[in-house]
Amino acid sequence: MSRADRDSPDIGKVHRILKRQFEKHRMPVVDLIETHTHDPFKVLLSTILSARTRDRTTTEVCQRLFSRISGPRDLVGLSLEELRELIFPVGFYRQKALALKKLPHVLDRRFGGRLPETVEELVELPGVGRKTANLVVAVGFRKPAVCVDVHVHRICNRLGYVQTRTPYETETELRKKLARRYWITINSYLVSFGQHLCTPRNPRCDRCPIYSHCRRVGVSTLHTRTGGASRKKGMKQRSK
Repeated sequence: MSRADRDSPDIGKVHRILKRQFEKHRMPVVDLIETHTHDPFKVLLSTILSARTRDRTTTEVCQRLFSRISGPRDLVGLSLEELRELIFPVGFYRQKALALKKLPHVLDRRFGGRLPETVEELVELPGVGRKTANLVVAVGFRKPAVCVDVHVHRICNRLGYVQTRTPYETETELRKKLARRYWITINSYLVSFGQHLCTPRNPRCDRCPIYSHCRRVGVSTLHTRTGGASRKKGMKQRSK
């Protein structure tokens, strides 16, 4: 075992703590859609729509869209302009509307109208990249898949669990070292954690439940517990 492996955080303990945190906070939008619908197709649509879009906006748009459609065939009956109006104002709504319009035809031509259940097949669909495909497999079909978005990439590196430069490299490393029993839930837990505590800027280390498991790679000392306390003390002194 290498020194890096010996010093790596206990991911089992981290996962258990993050599970408890996940249950305290509002679910990420894709998990929320799955919980309410148990429909992999709607998980796919919500994942496509959520890219570069706030969860609140995605939730509102999904509610509006799902009031009009329940499956791929319903998309055929909607014009491109109607789709644009239904999904506005999600990010890149024009491109996403075009992808949704093409989706049922690709499903028919390539997969006999069924929604595929593997990453390799899902990425053949319009508007679907590896991140979306992995999330649909994990959340929609409840099968092991490692979905790495900016939160997962950032937090895994901040923890010191991986040392990678891109989300794709992080996915590759997690596939090598993360036990498969954590694959389905790791994205959901880390996204929720990244939205509420381990934020890109000004992470709330003073409130972090996994502080003792984290190397805080790239985190300023001002955001550690000691540093935060020192900063507050210094501010009080300057205000006198």
